[in-house]
Amino acid sequence: MWFKITALGSAILLSLTTLPAQAMELIMVEREGCAYCARWNDEIAPIYPKTPEGSFAPLRRMDITDRPEDVKFTSRPVLTPTFVLVDEGQELTRIEGYGGEDLFWSMMTVILRDHTDYDPDALAAAPTAVDRDNTQAPASN
Repeated sequence: MWFKITALGSAILLSLTTLPAQAMELIMVEREGCAYCARWNDEIAPIYPKTPEGSFAPLRRMDITDRPEDVKFTSRPVLTPTFVLVDEGQELTRIEGYGGEDLFWSMMTVILRDHTDYDPDALAAAPTAVDRDNTQAPASN
């Protein structure tokens, strides 16, 4: 009996330690004192998780000096902020810098459209979607 429990427990532990990274995520590479990071934090950060883009690619933050073992960057980020779109730990593409709300949302639309199966219409129609003005989007019937 002890062997069966141990074998089952080992199988469960092995499966938990081999879970893949978040399937799709947006990694914000930032640094302390970065004025453009602060501006993004003021203008976008409060609403990002409530948007279809934020639902599709949840935000993960890292300092520019960090070297996460679960992410393979195509090259080391050198500018802050840099927004790296990652799928299962592999960089797909990135946005370097922050030039304001309109440019950020336009670039997000382009990278999600060109590098993923992102469907903004399907996500925007979800009952919990929030528009970018931070108001509840109407639920579709």
